[in-house]
Amino acid sequence: MTAFTFTVGTHRRRTMLRAGAMALGLGAAGLAFAQPAAWPARPISLVVPFPAGGTTDVLARALADKLSQSLGQPVVVESKPGAGATLGADYVAKAKPDGYTLLMGAVHHTIATSVYKKLPYDFQKDLAPITVVAMVPNVLVINPANTPAKNVAELIALAKAAPDKLAYGSNGNGTAQHLIGTQFQASTGTTLLHVPYKGSGPLTTDLLGGQVAMSFDTITPVLQHIKGGKLRALAVTTARRSSVLPDVPTLEEAGLKGFDIGTWFGVLAPAATPKDVVARLNAEMVKIIKSPDFAQRMQAIGAEPLGGSPDDMARQIREETARFAKLVKEGGVAIE
Repeated sequence: MTAFTFTVGTHRRRTMLRAGAMALGLGAAGLAFAQPAAWPARPISLVVPFPAGGTTDVLARALADKLSQSLGQPVVVESKPGAGATLGADYVAKAKPDGYTLLMGAVHHTIATSVYKKLPYDFQKDLAPITVVAMVPNVLVINPANTPAKNVAELIALAKAAPDKLAYGSNGNGTAQHLIGTQFQASTGTTLLHVPYKGSGPLTTDLLGGQVAMSFDTITPVLQHIKGGKLRALAVTTARRSSVLPDVPTLEEAGLKGFDIGTWFGVLAPAATPKDVVARLNAEMVKIIKSPDFAQRMQAIGAEPLGGSPDDMARQIREETARFAKLVKEGGVAIE
């Protein structure tokens, strides 16, 4: 009897242990099923707020190509142009904060904050900085076929001889090109005709076609045309000369004081994106930006690779937003 009782008890305990183990196993499986898949588990969209062919698009594709390899998922460049790059920014600001929708932002967004009286998003509150990718100098270029100026002084003379006749194109209202044009007029006492475009692609086409006389665009979309003689570079708008256009003076060297505006480009995500995802994106992007291969690609288009922490980018955005607010106020630039 004793042996039998012991056997039955042992059997019961073993049965209970097996049942408990099965329950634990099912519970663990349930938890695993409930947890989200490791990021990234599907393609990532990198939104470019300008048409294809411009500097933002070129930089985004160069970064997306390398990022796809490092993350193991496709990074798809998606163009959403309009309203001086604010439509694309608004789209990303309102996207699901899961790390699958990113913005290739630019200096234009820190200007738009002051230029537009009402924006449907707050650039500093609704978007989380990841890293600044590169900086590209802006360059004052003319079409020599219809604007016979060999230097900045001659261009100023032409503009003064025909007020409101000389047209300059920009990437849209509230962009860096628009603000540079405004500052140029204030510094030279000229009045130019501003023609806003949706991006560098259509602007460059019209500049080559003679529909506009000049632009203050970034070097990237016009570099090949400058080297080919179809466009003439008169000055760069940054404090120092460009390494790809070493013979082109700065506006300061040309006699205009206070010019130091270049166009930076960087990646941002919706504000509530998980911090570990932002950290992973930052680490992967900075590794790419600092690589010799990426630096070589940037050199070819006149860009200077940068990279840095999210905090570095946030600080830059704060400082530039304040700086451009002052310039916008002084220039009287405002858009409804």
